[in-house]
Amino acid sequence: MMTASASLAPVNAMADQRFQKWIADFYQTAAQNGISKATYRKAFAGVTAPDPSVLEKAAYQPEFTTKIWDYVDSRVNPYTVQIGRKMMAKHASTLNWIERNFGVDKTILLAIWSMESNYGAVLEKDDRLHYVPRALATLGYADQKRSRFAEKQLIAALKILQNGDISPDGMTGSWAGAMGHTQFIPTSYLLYAIDADGNGHRDIWNSIPDALATSANLLKKNGWDTGKTWGYEVQVPASAAKYVGKTMTLSQWAALGLKRPSGMGFRDGGGKAVLKMPAGNDGPGFLMTSNFFTIKKYNSSDSYAIAVGLLADEIAGYGGMKQRWPRPDGTLDVKEKFELQTRLKALGYYDGEVDGNFGSGSKAAISAVQGRMGMQADGEPSLPLLNALRK
Repeated sequence: MMTASASLAPVNAMADQRFQKWIADFYQTAAQNGISKATYRKAFAGVTAPDPSVLEKAAYQPEFTTKIWDYVDSRVNPYTVQIGRKMMAKHASTLNWIERNFGVDKTILLAIWSMESNYGAVLEKDDRLHYVPRALATLGYADQKRSRFAEKQLIAALKILQNGDISPDGMTGSWAGAMGHTQFIPTSYLLYAIDADGNGHRDIWNSIPDALATSANLLKKNGWDTGKTWGYEVQVPASAAKYVGKTMTLSQWAALGLKRPSGMGFRDGGGKAVLKMPAGNDGPGFLMTSNFFTIKKYNSSDSYAIAVGLLADEIAGYGGMKQRWPRPDGTLDVKEKFELQTRLKALGYYDGEVDGNFGSGSKAAISAVQGRMGMQADGEPSLPLLNALRK
């Protein structure tokens, strides 16, 4: 007599037999968590081998490996601001409803939407998406460091399927199982997902109201302070740099000589804030309020939360950063990156989006121009190259 787990094993002579066994054995854990045999079979129908790209992506997390200025440039720039303002107008009624009901600034939600899925554009790129049960099973099976996380998320993903909010073929996400417009991992989905459009399903993949309201619900339930900012860019005198990581009131910080480069004052002198200098003592400072740390409930990276805050401010029309990052000599700031791509496009070397991101298309164009100008054709954007094109 076959056991329940054996009867669930995928049948494919070319499949990874050990992975098949892992899936079959994991059913016992799923069953203990209320997952039916029918749901489990449906979830893993046709899944016969691990997803190799999941393991490749697991080894690379840009929030923790990319220089802060490059990370912010690629996410806070004229392109993301322009699209954010268009989306703010397009979805005004939804965003206003969410602000009234959850107390979270609509520009923060737009910035998160941009950061997580480029306002939904990523969901249209099949090469960026993974079938969530397969991705999580891959991590559970092959990534010892993340196996406990993956197994917990897989159980949650199976519960979502069993609840009927999404069909298996619609349950796509990132390599780590983050799903939909605003990239919720399954356990967070179960905690915070909202049916904002009232159709009876919590659908963060296809319903923008559901996705944005779900993000607002997460922030609200994790302590979002309505009407307060996430933080302030500040100029930090050398004498105050030793206080990085300390918490004081904004009035106390001002007494130590910290001030906003815009010349404006702090909105709430009695409010507390933490000093951060993410690029070191040569870079700009930031006084972070409690809302900064609430944003980090979404993603624990300081770089991520800074980018969300800066992008939200620019979408709102407050203006961008006033101070420069301490970039290496010869490298480009975000405006210069856009200018270089624009010039490459005008010359006919580049036909992609002018977005400040230098992928394979941009680098191929740079190499071609460098070769034509007698420069080393390394494909890297640089100030010398931009200056040569300006001439």
